[in-house]
Amino acid sequence: MRFARTSRSVLFALPVLVLTACAPKSWVVLLPDEDGTTGRIIVSGAEGQAEVAEAGVAASLDRPSPETFTVTPYRIEQTFGAALKAQPAKPIVFTLYFEVGDARLTAESEALLPSVLAEAASRQGADISIVGHTDTTGDAVDNEALGMLRATFVRDSLVAAGLRLERISTESHGEGNLLVPTPDDTPEPYNRRVEVVVR
Repeated sequence: MRFARTSRSVLFALPVLVLTACAPKSWVVLLPDEDGTTGRIIVSGAEGQAEVAEAGVAASLDRPSPETFTVTPYRIEQTFGAALKAQPAKPIVFTLYFEVGDARLTAESEALLPSVLAEAASRQGADISIVGHTDTTGDAVDNEALGMLRATFVRDSLVAAGLRLERISTESHGEGNLLVPTPDDTPEPYNRRVEVVVR
């Protein structure tokens, strides 16, 4: 039995013991993404295939010609609840903004640093990536260095507050990854930023 997955929707497959003789012993079920959307899966057997494109619909894995059927939320929880609870927490992105031309955080962004620390502390073995960005004012090479200066400033602030350095990666995109597209030599506050991703 083969199955193909054609989207990012959550998919679980597990052998399942059931009480009725006609029900499949193993199946896959499509679960919705966080935004409620689903993709589709195609399950192929020796004598045919079945397509699942709706949340809560499952396909048998132990039949020559796979069959689809609806699964109740209760049955999904009973069967896959432990696996769903064991999934790692989703990454959280913090965006910190800087004053023009240097590595000074705005007051609002400086106030976010405790939240970054708290999120990192709440995750066992958390990894933190820090990426510095600039607007298009000035030379691209200088902006690459400024982006790194900003990323390093945030890293050093987190380390000074107790975060372990080996859990942090730091890099600069300079003006190469603008949040707000602008022409060259344009001061844009939303581009003067550091993005901190806590995984």
